Amino acid sequence: QKILEKYHDRFTLQWEGVIGNMCAPSQAEWERLLTSCSAFLFYGMERFMSHVLLNWLVAMNIPKCRLVILLDLVRSQQSYQRITNSDIHKSCLRIALERPTEAAMLLSLTGVGSVIAPQWYSSLEENAERLETLFENLLSFGKTTGQTVHVLQK
Repeated sequence: QKILEKYHDRFTLQWEGVIGNMCAPSQAEWERLLTSCSAFLFYGMERFMSHVLLNWLVAMNIPKCRLVILLDLVRSQQSYQRITNSDIHKSCLRIALERPTEAAMLLSLTGVGSVIAPQWYSSLEENAERLETLFENLLSFGKTTGQTVHVLQK
């Protein structure tokens, strides 16, 4: 929340979305947010693709969304239980499509210009540091997505 407030006025005409853990967005809300944005940020638990319906996502056309930042792959006891219960009802292929590389490919196929996503599990604190670095470089310094990813890799 502090990071969003810090960068709220920088180059962003409109910040819109769902913040907090009081309720999960519906599929209609995911669709509305993805199709109406030029950049999309997911900062949450487990795999982003476990939160959306795969059949729904692959049918979407979202070329206005130039950048998707997925700061996912964070695990807690509660999120692990939720994902385990959810995965029981999925095929191995479906679970494989939720991995980071596959998620980036699927988002690219829907028209997203660039996807920034971690490849391994980390903590909320580590993702907060990544988010701060992303916003600082993209919004404050005006670096390109590629330049910003290079900064993150260091």
